[in-house]
Amino acid sequence: MEQLAQDDIAAVERLTKAYGVIRAEMGKAIVGQEEVLEQLLTCIFARGHAILEGVPGLAKTLMVSSLAQCLDLKFARIQFTPDLMPSDITGTEVIQEDKATGSREFRFLPGPIFNNIILADEINRTPPKTQAAMMEAMQERQVTTGGVRRAMADPFFVLATQNPIEQEGTYPLPEAQQDRFMFKIFVKYPSWNEEFDIVRITTAVQQVQLAKVLDGPTILQLQEIIRRVPAADHVIQYAMRLVRATRVLEPDGVPEIVREYVSWGAGPRACQYLILGAKVRAVLHGRFHVSCEDIQAVAKPTLRHRIVTNFNADAEGLTSDKIVEKLIELVPAQASTIAANPATAGAVQ
Repeated sequence: MEQLAQDDIAAVERLTKAYGVIRAEMGKAIVGQEEVLEQLLTCIFARGHAILEGVPGLAKTLMVSSLAQCLDLKFARIQFTPDLMPSDITGTEVIQEDKATGSREFRFLPGPIFNNIILADEINRTPPKTQAAMMEAMQERQVTTGGVRRAMADPFFVLATQNPIEQEGTYPLPEAQQDRFMFKIFVKYPSWNEEFDIVRITTAVQQVQLAKVLDGPTILQLQEIIRRVPAADHVIQYAMRLVRATRVLEPDGVPEIVREYVSWGAGPRACQYLILGAKVRAVLHGRFHVSCEDIQAVAKPTLRHRIVTNFNADAEGLTSDKIVEKLIELVPAQASTIAANPATAGAVQ
């Protein structure tokens, strides 16, 4: 198994320390939501994108803008509406006159997509044509305007929010487009003590100054180092077994819970993101290697939007998260302990 070089180890240690500082700085503006913050940072350092789902008023926008301050990155918020056009995101060309010569020429005015961190607010409220423009920027890290390809700023991270309520008149992202997001992150209601602190702090005079912990070039360097963090073969194979267990049509057999409650499972991209997410989590927690526990920790945000449940699951209130929990129980970390017929295991109790 490959080992990290001494320079890489030093950089990993700096990232681990920086993570602690970022959490402390974010705590000045955001109460709680530490798990959400870790998952956001995991996506950034893995060069992925994320869907953030939560009801209004949970400080999703404030969290992302505060994170951009700590990382010293340019931030833009795009409010997605039914009348939003692709050019409102990517930019447009205008005719500009040269006052000295009187000649006219086209000039490109870049849109908000040309920033480092993009908050695509309520992405499911805009038509598919505009969603497609955002997807090109996410996947290709470029946009095409006027027949010219223009590269995104680097680092580049898209955080798309969805409101789980008021779905009338929305354009839900198809499963194929959701698969382009590394994580789907749930923002939950705060606890009693957290909500008390939120109300107390936000209804008083406050001036929050967040320190810049990292910068763009450092983040790019760390993104490269993350990919050099070693993952043992048995860890990669464990991630593959988890993903393959979600596929109803898998020829080797799948757990009964999947046969009964899943219409469609996760593809190979899920395996890639499981490993990348586990690598980042290991580094954030001060380790130089990936464990099966890291895979389990990132399994829900990686798989929840890649597992399509059927009518039986909806009728019984069985969510994709519950299916992932059951698969973590059923799929062994070591291949030698797999049951002879895994399809017979895993009935819902």
